[in-house]
Amino acid sequence: MGRRGRLKPGCPQGRGGSIPSPGIGTELPVAAREHLIDIAVRLTPRAAADAIVPGADGKLAVRVTAPPVEGRANEALCRLIAKRAGVPRSRVAVVRGEKSREKVVRIEAADPAAVRASLGLPAR
Repeated sequence: MGRRGRLKPGCPQGRGGSIPSPGIGTELPVAAREHLIDIAVRLTPRAAADAIVPGADGKLAVRVTAPPVEGRANEALCRLIAKRAGVPRSRVAVVRGEKSREKVVRIEAADPAAVRASLGLPAR
């Protein structure tokens, strides 16, 4: 059978591609969101030292020494936020702005209020 006749398992209509994911603006159910914190971040790579400073515009200003090459600055950002927030590195991810200085970082934590306080953010 030729390439056109084969179907890819797990794909819509069996024709390649991927299963559509919800858009960026799609809201998660309330039960799924109660342990998630989304934080707006302005990242500065190649800084003299790693630092997290609350910004005047409500975003965190984060400086990392890693260069913005092959995701190293994003990895350093996630490591720094995880360390400061007291959560495992696997619980921190960049969810928007991977190739931009303006990012949204998602933290999964049992106590969101404690995480916000440890990062110097106002409680919600």
